[in-house]
Parts: sequence; structure tokens; C-alpha cells
Amino acid sequence: MVNVKSRLTSSFIKLVDWLFKTKIGFFTIVVLSFWLKTYLIYQTKFNLGATGAMQQFLLLFNPIPTAILLFGIGLFFKGRKSYWIIIAIDFLLSLWLFANILYYREFSDFLSMSIIKSSGSASDNLSNSIIGILLPTDFLAFLDVVLLILLVSFKLIRIDNRIVRPRTSFMVVALSGLLIGLNLTMAQTDRSGLLTRTFDNNYIVKYLGLNTYAVYDGVKTAQTTAVMAKANASDLKTVQDYIEKYRATPNPAYTGVAKNKNVFVIHLESFQQFLINYKVDGQEVTPNLNKLVADQNTLSFDNFFNQVGQGKTSDAEMMLENSLFGLPSGSAMSLYGTANTFEAAPAILGQQGYTTAVMHGGKGSFWNRKNTYKSWGYDFFFDLADYTNKKGFYLNYGLKDKLFLKQSSKYIEQLPQPFYTKIITVTNHYPYPLDKENQQIVKTDTGDSTVDGYVQTAHYLDQALGEFIQYLKDTGLYNNSLIMMYGDHYGISGNHKKASAQLFGQKTFDDFDNLQFQRVPLIFHMPGLKGGVNHTYGGEIDVLPTLLNLLGVNNENTIQFGNDLLSSANRQIVAQRNGDFVTPKYSKVSTAYYYTQTGKKIKKPTKEEKDELATIANSVTSELSLSDRVITGDLLRFYEPKWFKKIDKSKYSYTVKDTQKLLEKLDKTTTTSLLKQNKGVSTFDKYKTDAPELKE
Repeated sequence: MVNVKSRLTSSFIKLVDWLFKTKIGFFTIVVLSFWLKTYLIYQTKFNLGATGAMQQFLLLFNPIPTAILLFGIGLFFKGRKSYWIIIAIDFLLSLWLFANILYYREFSDFLSMSIIKSSGSASDNLSNSIIGILLPTDFLAFLDVVLLILLVSFKLIRIDNRIVRPRTSFMVVALSGLLIGLNLTMAQTDRSGLLTRTFDNNYIVKYLGLNTYAVYDGVKTAQTTAVMAKANASDLKTVQDYIEKYRATPNPAYTGVAKNKNVFVIHLESFQQFLINYKVDGQEVTPNLNKLVADQNTLSFDNFFNQVGQGKTSDAEMMLENSLFGLPSGSAMSLYGTANTFEAAPAILGQQGYTTAVMHGGKGSFWNRKNTYKSWGYDFFFDLADYTNKKGFYLNYGLKDKLFLKQSSKYIEQLPQPFYTKIITVTNHYPYPLDKENQQIVKTDTGDSTVDGYVQTAHYLDQALGEFIQYLKDTGLYNNSLIMMYGDHYGISGNHKKASAQLFGQKTFDDFDNLQFQRVPLIFHMPGLKGGVNHTYGGEIDVLPTLLNLLGVNNENTIQFGNDLLSSANRQIVAQRNGDFVTPKYSKVSTAYYYTQTGKKIKKPTKEEKDELATIANSVTSELSLSDRVITGDLLRFYEPKWFKKIDKSKYSYTVKDTQKLLEKLDKTTTTSLLKQNKGVSTFDKYKTDAPELKE
């Protein structure tokens, strides 16, 4: 027993000597201390939302590969210099960690090169309030650096002047490369398309680590910068010529019918057109929307298509707010939303006297919204941080719709009128889970677990909308508002063809059916609006021109690829992001063409048909590529029309504190808010909901 203890003691002493007296030992200490510190900060300073064994493991594992790589640089140097280079690298990495702790606390996101480079939005006024957000525990990010300096300075760690063999140094680098590859493989397995379809920096950090995120962001920034550097004003002239050639004159019968009205843009998450008037076991899935669509004051479009690509919801927002398409890969909001110049709906309407706001019960970092909305000119962005989030309130990607909409009323009543506010619902989001207390319609019975739950979350959303509209009526906002609703993209993808066929009692569901399945609702409702169901073929790219005409805002000389859906001159060519298209006459899916009205495949087109199809295909290709050029080249920086003043992003801050300050300022300087008109008495209690989470 004594010999065992003696051997253990001897082994421990040798280990300590190796750690404190050899260069590789010192390297090991630095890697381990940095790894432990980083992991603790991940868990205590950030809200990365790691769930499940794989994500928890990756969160624990991901600081190690880049730590080995970066600290390994010091092994290539001799003597004391090697030690101080490793400590200097540790300091720089710790400084990066510290800066992100502060930035994340304010903005729930991580620093990016775009933010750092942008003079206005780079600091986001962070330097002015750094004392207010700093916590003593934040300095733990430098604890290992301080300890290492002390240990080396007081010679508790001995300088090993021996040269580390090049073979050993290169083996360390090789090991780091192997671990980085392993990390990436496991991350892609758990989250496919992690790097190609970036929608939230939190995901990159959660799966790959803060240092890998910095490299990824740097590469993306370099790529976008290179493209932008080549762009010039002549590129914009090409875009303008194309847009002017095909710009449709807005319908004068609808021009200005909603002038100076409040605008509610309600985002119906993953909501498809087929849900309107659809029944399950005789029960309407969307009774409130059905009633709204049938109302004589409602204008709806039943051939309105989503046109999103990989950016999904963010692509829909890009089109609706800017009349610019999303990108062929990735999200334009995530990649270009921070630094690019835009002429978005909130900026246009803000300069027409509107107060502009977005309300979303999810994280502000998702789709880079907190930065993009500044570029678009939104006065306010109310995200999850502005809402009460108790146990059972949150589902999928945000607060449940009934709870979210009710809480939103306390912000709506404070907005000076007229206002333009976008309200983003999220409960009807894949994979469509819903707790039993909120299930008020039976599932469909296709046997596909994803598809069958879809009608339950859609029904829940419909109920939430009914409660919201009743609130507008009870407070008087209804009579002075234009309500616009849109579905952002499909809810049931083409991967569920068998189940989709069963939903409609069909034997088959082919590619043509799936293209037609891309219809989503577009609804305008306002007392006095000349309504009806409009059969015009159009897409999300056309919403902004249509809305601006209804509001009486001149839409000439704009860089917008869409056209007024109510215009008789609208060409009705609906481009899909992948190059497919739909028109009243023809549809294209991949390399196949169909007659839209019958679904019959065109096997032997006539010469006239070939010419027509070629003309449409060329138009679609031109439209998509020119829109891409506007975004990737940041071409709107060259556009300076007299009617529009470029957005100064530095003027916007969406922190809870700054938002409250602005609301208080407006309360003192304006008299048009609902709260002011109600003599300071809140309308919050007028909002009635049957949400079970709020029952005592």
C-alpha cells in the first residue's frame, strides 16, 4: 500500500514538474485553463440554448480545437519569447471573449466584422453605457492570463529554453486540424446546413465556438467586401433600366385609399393558402380568417405565392420590406443586413410621418434582425427581452401567439399614430408542437407526424388573430387601420408528398402540385376598402408596391422588382428563387413545363410556346440576378433620389432601456398615441384572451 502511494506521489510530482518546467507542459496548462474558462462563460454569460446530449457535448468540446491551434503558434518560437507569445495570444482571445460578453449582454448577439467596421452601428452606443452594463465577474475572462503572467514572472513556471522539435509542433497543428474537422462533422450532423444557411450567430458559437465564429464571419465579410469593391454606379444603371422597362403603373382606383391610416403587417408563420376554408372532421381550421376573407371590406389574393429560398422567413421579410429577392444561398438579412444600404418600407414611411415598429416574441439576434432593422429604419424593435416570459409561455422560436399578441398591446397603445408595425407570429412553426391545453381541433390522420400537427398550430394562430382583431375593435384602432396579413412560406414541404395528397383526397402529389402548393395568403382589410378575392398571380416581391399605392405613397423612381398586384399592367410572372416560375398560363418546375390551369405537362411545345417559355425564363433569370447584384454589390449606396434620405443606423438602439427612454420621450412630445387619446388609461385590460397560461 505504501509503495502504491509512493508511486502515485512520484507520478504526481513528475506530472507537476512536466507541467511547470517544460514548454509542452506550459502549453497544456494554457489550453486547459482557456478551455475551462471559455466553457464556464458559455454557460453563465451567454444564452446559447444548447439542448440534448450532442449540443451539450459540442458546447463543451468546441473551445479546444482552436485553442490548440492558436496557442500552438507559440511552440514554433524559442525560449522566453515562446512563453510570452502564448500569453499574448491568450490575452487577445480573452479580450475577444470579454468584448462579446459586453456586447451580448446588450444585444443578445456576437460581434461581427460588419458591426466593427460600421462606424455608426459598430458600437451601437455601447461605449456610452459600458459602465452601466459591466459586471465584476466579466473580468474573469482575464483570470487565466493574470495567473499565467504571475506564475511566469515569479518563476513558478520555469522557462524551458529547449527547442520544441518541429515534428512535435506540426503534430500539434495536425491534431487541432483533426479536432476542428471532427467538430464540424458532428455539428453538421446535428444541424445540417449550419454554415450555408446561417440565420443566427448563436448557432455558430453553440456548435463551433466563438473563435471559429470569428474566422467564419471574417471570411464571409472578406467575400462580401470583395464583391462590393467591384460594384459601381453603372451596375445600378443596368438595374434601373430593367425596372423601368417593366414597371407597372399602379391602379389609380386604389391609390391613397388607406392614406394616413395605421398599418398592421401581420406575419403568419408557415401559413399556406389551402388552410383558408379547410376543414378537419367538419371543423374549420381558420374560422376567423375565413370570416375576414369573406368580408366585403377585405381584399385577398388566392394566387399569391411565397418566393423564398434558403433564407425562408428572412427572405420573405426582405421581399416585403424592400421588394428585393433573397439570395440563392444563405440569408440576405444575415449576410448583408448590418452594413448594406436599403430603401425599406419603414424608412420610406418613416419619412412620411409614420412611427415604425416590429414586434416579435423571439430572440432579436435571429436572422440578424437587431442589426437589419436598423438598416431598414425601424424606430422600434420589441423582441423577447421586452416581453414577460414565464414557464409555459415559450414554444418553438418564441412566445405563444396569444400571449405575445396580448403583451404587444401595451406597446401598440404607446405608438404615435399613424404607425406602421409588423407583428411576427411564430407558434405555427415546424415541427408544429402544441401543448394539450391549447389544442382545440383534432389532428389530421395522414400518419405523417409533422403534417398532422400543422392544423392544430394553424387553428391556434387563427384564434389568436381573432382575439387581436377584437382588441382593435374594442379600442377604436380598427376603424383607423389597414390590416395586412401574409404567409411567409410553406408549412408542409415537398418532402411530405404522400401526406399532402391525403390532405386533398388525391392519389398523387407531384412536383407541379408542390409548386402550386407554394400559395400563401395575402390579405388587406380596412373598413371601406373595396374588397373581393383577386385572382391575379403574384408573389411576395409585389407586396411593397401594392401597399405603398394603397397608402398613397409615390412609388416612382424606386429600386423595387415587384409591381402593384392591382395594376392591369402587371405581367403576373412569379419567379421562384431556384428559377422555377408560375404564370396564369405556364408553370416551370426544374426542367419541366406545365399548363397552369390543368397541370398537364407540356411534352411537345409549339414554336410559339417555346418562344413564350424562353421569354418568361429569361425574364425570371434577369430579375433574380439583378436583384442579387443590388444586394451583393450594395448598389443602393449609389442611389440618392431627392425624395429619400439615407438611414443613419447609429440613431437606432433596441435595448430595453433605450426603447423605454424613446417611448417616454414620445409620450411627452406627441399626442396621437392611443394611450394619450385615452387620457393615459391603458387599454391592456381590454385585450381578452382565453390563453390557459393566464388563467388563475
